[in-house]
Amino acid sequence: MHIAVIGNAPNGSFETLRQAAHASMQISFVPWVELRARVGKQTGVDTNLEVRPDACLVRGMPRGSLEQVIFQMNLLARWEASGVPVFNSPRALEIAIDKYLSLALIRQAGLAVPETVVTQNVDDALQAFHSLGGDVVIKPVFGGEGRGLVRVTELEIARRCCQAIVNVGGVVFLQQFIECQNSDMRLLVIGDQVFAMHRSNPLDWRANATRGAQCEAFHPSEALITMAKSAMQAVGCDMAGVDLISDRQGNIFVLEVNGVPGWKAIEGACQVDVPKCLLGYIKKTVISHA
Repeated sequence: MHIAVIGNAPNGSFETLRQAAHASMQISFVPWVELRARVGKQTGVDTNLEVRPDACLVRGMPRGSLEQVIFQMNLLARWEASGVPVFNSPRALEIAIDKYLSLALIRQAGLAVPETVVTQNVDDALQAFHSLGGDVVIKPVFGGEGRGLVRVTELEIARRCCQAIVNVGGVVFLQQFIECQNSDMRLLVIGDQVFAMHRSNPLDWRANATRGAQCEAFHPSEALITMAKSAMQAVGCDMAGVDLISDRQGNIFVLEVNGVPGWKAIEGACQVDVPKCLLGYIKKTVISHA
């Protein structure tokens, strides 16, 4: 089986995939910028590969102008339509990277999420700041790994942050801050397999592993597993990292679904070979749909 890995540049996750494949699979890297298309007598998607792959795994979202990103995602969708299974699907990736849309669909599925307001002007944003209790997290609509998150508890700081976002044509995403003792839960779901770790950071309210959080494996309850899978299904992903938090009263909220999750931290915490599990899932899925 031949799997094409799509990303911006080969990184550590690509190397672990190659190591996990051994001789049973061929793993090839395809940069986003090397995807191209033909329309006419030979309509289709071209790559730098000599042969068409059996499946495609996305390990990095495209970068560039809006025009470039839309074109690249459309190429991926056309590739999928031609019969090359894509993990995760282009539409699922588009939804997952959009914090507003993914959260709306997760809530529509009946799952609890933090109270959130998304707006395009400063006056509405400041009204939301008050309605959300004067303690909010302002997030970029697109982004991950805790980058660009700001906790704001003062009105003037909120005004400056929101004005700066609006000035550059951005969308203001405000979310009620939930006291969770600087910790959260990451459940990595690959088909029916679930690996879970608890993350905590005494020095930062953002409990991302990339920010130095301590990661420990734990056995999630059936309720947590159902919640994570339901959130993932709401977004449309086959595999994802689902972030959950618990408030002081024990209520569980879905923070987000990451459609291109990293696995280094969860591998270390859970002592599991994630690339091997992922490649096994892709192989099983492709064969079952052949």
